[in-house]
Amino acid sequence: MSETTSSGLDLAMARVGDRWALLIVDALLAGPRRWKDLESLVPGVAPNVLSARLRRLEGDGLVVAEQYSKRPVRYQYRVSAEGRELASALRFLESWGARAAGEHSSGPRHAACGTNLEARWYCPTCQRAVEGPDEGVTWL
Repeated sequence: MSETTSSGLDLAMARVGDRWALLIVDALLAGPRRWKDLESLVPGVAPNVLSARLRRLEGDGLVVAEQYSKRPVRYQYRVSAEGRELASALRFLESWGARAAGEHSSGPRHAACGTNLEARWYCPTCQRAVEGPDEGVTWL
């Protein structure tokens, strides 16, 4: 990749790679939240940083602000359809982080046995899971 070409990961990091952004999106995946709710759900974030991240996420189309009071002006926030697409990536990151810390993940579990589920690559054309380079996985 040349210096003038951006990868999908570069583009994603430009949108959600700053500190707090993914935690804010995660807090909003459960449903709309008011600013004070977000402040308590994302402990440690400074009020000015929370406001700046919400504005940036809104500008990037990942969060929608809906005014619910005119005096004083107040908003509630929700993830957009595009922001909701981050849910799977967030769950995988959460699970990875929990495993690295020796903790149990609150991610998806198999209902029959309670085991945490793992991500697998799947080819929708061939309708089968692929495991790695031995099965023809390539990165373009």
